[in-house]
Order: sequence, then structure tokens, then C-alpha cells
Amino acid sequence: MGTGAITQYVDVAQLVLYAFWAFFFGLIYYLIRENHREGYPMETDGHARGKITGWPVPAPKTYRMHDGSLVVVPDPNKREPEIHAEPNHSWIGAPLVPTGNPLLAGIGPGAFARRSDKPEPDEHGHPKTAPLRIATGFGIARQDRDPRGMPVVGADGVVGGIVKDLWVDRMEMAFRFLEVEVPGAARNVLIPMMFVRIGRDSVKVEAVLGGQIAQAPVTQHPEQVTMFEDEKISGFFAAGTLYATSERADPLV
Repeated sequence: MGTGAITQYVDVAQLVLYAFWAFFFGLIYYLIRENHREGYPMETDGHARGKITGWPVPAPKTYRMHDGSLVVVPDPNKREPEIHAEPNHSWIGAPLVPTGNPLLAGIGPGAFARRSDKPEPDEHGHPKTAPLRIATGFGIARQDRDPRGMPVVGADGVVGGIVKDLWVDRMEMAFRFLEVEVPGAARNVLIPMMFVRIGRDSVKVEAVLGGQIAQAPVTQHPEQVTMFEDEKISGFFAAGTLYATSERADPLV
């Protein structure tokens, strides 16, 4: 037998190959299980709401976050965002149809995730997104138009509010929201910057109608926005691209 051979048919190289196969199989198994920590336990389609668990869903693991809070994934007690919709047919996989206000239904382009209901922190632990009135050291570039005081016009040409302030992301150094004061309502709403076009003397919002701007979700704190509130606000205006008018929801042909 040659050097390193254990028997006439098995040698060291063959054992190393078998060990590599065992390691590789274990690695794939581990990655598949860890990949199923988010989004589980799943819920069945249709009217039944039984939760799907089992392989390859791993056992819950507790993570300690940077701020000291604890997060359990997968969380057996997790709550999905509440949706206001129902299937338009009884068969599994039927499309959902909004019930009530479609802009707040939480489906289609207006779907959102249940993120943490805390402001996203910067490197010092402070909320990284804040209005200019408290974000010292930030301002609007001289070559850009200042939209404060401009009317906000919806897709139908109706004025839905007046720009009161801009909210800046102090980490990315970019404006994230326009804060809009709604006439006749004791509340201000935030409009994500990706849904607005700042003109010479007005701000255009094509996603929703002017009268729908007042229906947008509001923040709990007048000078802070949580990650969950960010999701809901973005989902509201995204839903308007499909549900703001009945014509948008109808097929083209």
C-alpha cells in the first residue's frame, strides 16, 4: 500500500473528501435555517390563519441590539401590519381588494413592514431625521429653491396644504420629508421627498389628490419619525399611485 493509505481501498485523501462533503452539507443546512429567521412563522392563504412552522424554521434566538434592547427571531408572537382588505374570490391566492380607504389598506404598492416603532438613531444615538428648525448646522443650498411657504398641489390641481418645514437625514445629508400644514386640520403631515416635485411657486404631488393629503398617517412626536411611521407614510403615498383614483386601478385595456 502507498504512503498514507489506511487500507487497500481507503486513503487519507478520500477521508478528507468525505469530511469536506460532510462540512459542506452542514454549512448549507445551517445557512438555510438561518435564512428562515425573518418572515416566519408564515400564515396560510385564504380565510384560514393557521401558522406554518417546522423545518427549516430554526428555534427562536435572542439578539441584544446596540441600544440594549432584545430582539427575538423568529418571533412566535410577531404581529403583522394590519391590512384592510379581503380576497375577491374564495380560492387560495385570490387577489386582495381594499376595504375602506384604499390608501390605508396596507396592500399592493401601499404594503409596509412592521419595523421598530423607534426613531432610527445616528452614531450618537440621536434620531437621525429631524426638521430643519432643530437640525442645527443644516440648511438649503443657495442655488436650490426653498419650498417653505409654497402650496402643495395634488394630482387634481387642488391645494392640499402649505409647506411648513423640511426634514433632513443628518447621516445621509439629504432631505427625507416635506412637512405640510393642512388647512382646517390641527395636524401636519409628512410627504416623502421622492413623491414631490418642487416648482417655481408650488410643490406638486402626483401620487395623491389634493384632498387626500390630509389623510396621510401622522407621527406621534412633532419632531421625530419612527421607522414604523416612515413605513406607513411611504406606503400611503405609494398606494396613491394605484388607488388615488378609480381610473388608476382599472386595467389599461
